[in-house]
Amino acid sequence: MIKRRTKTIGDFSMSSMTDIIFLLLIFFMITSTVVLPNAIKVLLPQGSEQTAAKPLARITIDADGNYFAAWGKERNRHIQEEDIVPFLVDCSTKDSTMYVALYADETVPYASVVKVLNIANENKFKMVLATRRPDKE
Repeated sequence: MIKRRTKTIGDFSMSSMTDIIFLLLIFFMITSTVVLPNAIKVLLPQGSEQTAAKPLARITIDADGNYFAAWGKERNRHIQEEDIVPFLVDCSTKDSTMYVALYADETVPYASVVKVLNIANENKFKMVLATRRPDKE
């Protein structure tokens, strides 16, 4: 019979497993803070037609009348009404064929929506009004 010179140890070390778990925990904590949804609550008016145009720039007017702007997949940032034109001009230099989506809460006064539409019209920007689909009956 052949004898082994080394003995097999029956202990199991959990230190490497805890290292992996902590690394995964840190990874998920960091990536969850990077992925931020559109945090502005806007109740859009209902509309029956949906467009296939993919807007690159977004102007959002919340229920309190605050303006927010975003380009592409970037997060919305608060802007003043007078900053809408420079924002849209800057976006048009990035892509001249862009569409601008206007997300306005349904409680926003009509005049605020018309102001943004006039700004877009004066500067020859293509505008899309965002609506929500009608509720199913």
